[in-house]
Amino acid sequence: MRNPESGPGIFQMSWVVADLEEAAHRWHRTTGVGPFLVNRHIAIAEPMYRGTAGPIDFSTAIAQAGPVQVELVQQHDDNPSCYRDMVPAGEEGMHHTAIMASDYDAALEHYTAQGFEVASSGLFGAVRFCYVDCRSALGHMVEILEDSPAIRSFFAAIERAGDTWDGDPATLLREL
Repeated sequence: MRNPESGPGIFQMSWVVADLEEAAHRWHRTTGVGPFLVNRHIAIAEPMYRGTAGPIDFSTAIAQAGPVQVELVQQHDDNPSCYRDMVPAGEEGMHHTAIMASDYDAALEHYTAQGFEVASSGLFGAVRFCYVDCRSALGHMVEILEDSPAIRSFFAAIERAGDTWDGDPATLLREL
């Protein structure tokens, strides 16, 4: 049974990768997942890392894989980050699961009341997000995204791309 404070359940699983394009092709060859919508050098407003200002340079590629999204994240700089907390530069590994919360503050309280710390936070446009460090309990982080029409529209575009894609590897990567 899901906890209503923690959101509608896991909708995304994410991996830190060394090379976004190579990893997307590897995921497609291995699982058939695609296409990946690529968002390069994402601008985060008010980026925080473990309580201090912490900008990082990163890109993502996201594909719909049935009811769950597969997100690939490549960090381009050497700044401390929640990504590097788990996966050293040049290596790859599972990083987080994501939930979308209609009550962001309640979802965050659900985790922090258990003693989990916020590793990173900021704004995607006007949408609040954070990564909660749940490694001690789950072995990975949990991303909380604030539910909003803008984020739902973005994720709907990813789902539509998966529904209409013809499977051609030449169109596997689509720039946003």
